[in-house]
Amino acid sequence: MDGKLLDFVAAMTRLANQPPPQEAQMLASAAALVRDLIAVDDWLPDALATPHPQYYQQHLLYGDPLERFSLVSFVWGPGQKTPIHDHTVWGVIGMLRGAECGQRYERKEGGAWGKLGVEEKLEPGDIELVSPAIGDIHQVRNAFDDGVSISINLYGGNIGRVQ
Repeated sequence: MDGKLLDFVAAMTRLANQPPPQEAQMLASAAALVRDLIAVDDWLPDALATPHPQYYQQHLLYGDPLERFSLVSFVWGPGQKTPIHDHTVWGVIGMLRGAECGQRYERKEGGAWGKLGVEEKLEPGDIELVSPAIGDIHQVRNAFDDGVSISINLYGGNIGRVQ
């Protein structure tokens, strides 16, 4: 594990070991750690930064053994996007390379999805926060049709086990 990633994991573990703060404080503290991690793009191994030609890739960078948090790299090939989804846990999205666009949604009467606000663009160094309390239903896409983008996503749980 790279030194910067190891430093992040150690700091996030110390944060997770403290008595649980209010979600807003956890998001603020975790966002500061993610911001430091993505400040310089020289630590993510090529194997965890290579796009798939058909669909976006998710690579687990670290999963806390007590499932208090997990860290994932999202690798976007040209034109790739997610379905509309939520996370059910808090999250911090940090843009490492390229750019991604996110559109928030809400459930309308009758079950249809309706857009909330305008699509937002994240560029390297930008941070976005999500949680059920502040809104976490969105669709995300690579901002480029001809390039790769990578975001680093921190979740308040084992995102691989979240339903």
